[in-house]
Amino acid sequence: MISAVAKSGSFAPYLKNTSQAVVSSLKSAVKPVAVSSDKVVAPSPIQNTVDLPLGSPLNRGKVAVAYSLNGALQVRSAHTDVRVPDFSFYRKSATLDPTKKAESSESARKSFAYTVTAGGFILSTYAAKNLVTTFVSSMSASADVLALASIEVNLNEIPEGKSVTFKWRGKPLFIRHRTAKDISTEAAVDVGSLRDPQHDTERVQDPKWLIVIGVCTHLGCVPVANAGDFGGYYCPCHGSHYDASGRIRRGPAPLNLEVPPYVIRDDGVAVVG
Repeated sequence: MISAVAKSGSFAPYLKNTSQAVVSSLKSAVKPVAVSSDKVVAPSPIQNTVDLPLGSPLNRGKVAVAYSLNGALQVRSAHTDVRVPDFSFYRKSATLDPTKKAESSESARKSFAYTVTAGGFILSTYAAKNLVTTFVSSMSASADVLALASIEVNLNEIPEGKSVTFKWRGKPLFIRHRTAKDISTEAAVDVGSLRDPQHDTERVQDPKWLIVIGVCTHLGCVPVANAGDFGGYYCPCHGSHYDASGRIRRGPAPLNLEVPPYVIRDDGVAVVG
């Protein structure tokens, strides 16, 4: 018996460690033990349970903390009393009662949603239109390039009654040396009977010279000079007839042939562009 009591002293460190294990927050797991030896076993940890302050970072609802002088800190949280935020201040008065259907509020929300959707669609369409316009404009020739796109034609080399075709800015350019008969005939035309009313004097700077762009105003075909029912130009694609002033007289074309900007110098040279 004496030897057993003497050997029990070697278990003191083990008992000391087990006293620091996880223990209940209400009772001590190990009571003080005294042995008849030269070594004394350490007493069990002193434990207590407290409630943390409401503003403590460890507070997660109802919290109990078990602490001791030489034991591990234990935090036990209870999530049964979690506080739910009250958003009544931010809610509309028509939606506070969950048992009633807020029809007026619902219609107002729909109207607002439709208005926002329509406004967003209009803004998106306008932005897309500006983007496409900017992109297409960047591909066109700049103002300085267009300013240089001009040609000079010596009108003295074109015989009377003939129409000569030149190329200007990628388009055919018709220059016609009109006869006295052509001038008198076109001047006598009743402007009120024309589809695109224009007097002959509005389309020429010098009655002897007619300068127009040779592109049909219907679908962009190239008319034939000195042809048609009116002795001017004829588009064989869809049967548009132009007179010697380049005005539409019959057929599907809606407008007269376009007159480009030009100047006839005193030396008989026409500068187009």
